[in-house]
Amino acid sequence: MDALRPVGRTLLRDRAYETLRDAIVRGDLAPGSVVRDSEVAERLGLSRAPVREALARLGDEGLVETKPQSYTRVTRLVSRVVRDAASVVRVMHELAARTAVPLLGPEGIRAMREANERFAAAVRTADVDAALRADDALHDVLVGASGNHALAATVERYTPLIRRVERHLFGDAGTCVSAVLHTRLIDACEAGDTEEAVRVTTEIWRALEELADEATEPTTEATGLSARAGELGVGASTN
Repeated sequence: MDALRPVGRTLLRDRAYETLRDAIVRGDLAPGSVVRDSEVAERLGLSRAPVREALARLGDEGLVETKPQSYTRVTRLVSRVVRDAASVVRVMHELAARTAVPLLGPEGIRAMREANERFAAAVRTADVDAALRADDALHDVLVGASGNHALAATVERYTPLIRRVERHLFGDAGTCVSAVLHTRLIDACEAGDTEEAVRVTTEIWRALEELADEATEPTTEATGLSARAGELGVGASTN
């Protein structure tokens, strides 16, 4: 909770949501940890109302789970849930590639290459935040060029679930999305080869789906989470 800092007074619900989401994705709020709206509100300098709204949105997106009158806590990394999210994001990025490649100009290609250079440099120095920012920037070029707002919204909604796994695995350079794959994707885009761009995009995101099992709990544990609340030391919150 020390990672949470007061936010400004504008768009309070959205700011609370973004702050909590980022803390969960970074692991500052660990899987299984209890989140009390009163404590979060105090740390962020907000009333409880925008925090509750933010937690409700995070619940819809699978980052927190709530048992009424009992607890709200960060969801655990369950393989089936992460795989489902990765599958949806993969399909969206495939659609983005298929739609965007014919529309990309030199500026888009240049932006992708620069992002991949930043990504490769960050991987070499194990800079998690920089690598993920660069990865997002690279793929966002295609998402933006597609002009599909529903696609972009879907990617934004489900990517945080995947990012939790990527951060968990980042210490092993072999598990990071390869800069070589990115280069293949960019080359295909520059050549106007839509089918190759889609194939490489599929390869990138399927690899992440497979890696999900290495950083997640078995799916069978998901059904026992509520029953184990007492074992985990989860007490009634003031939500």
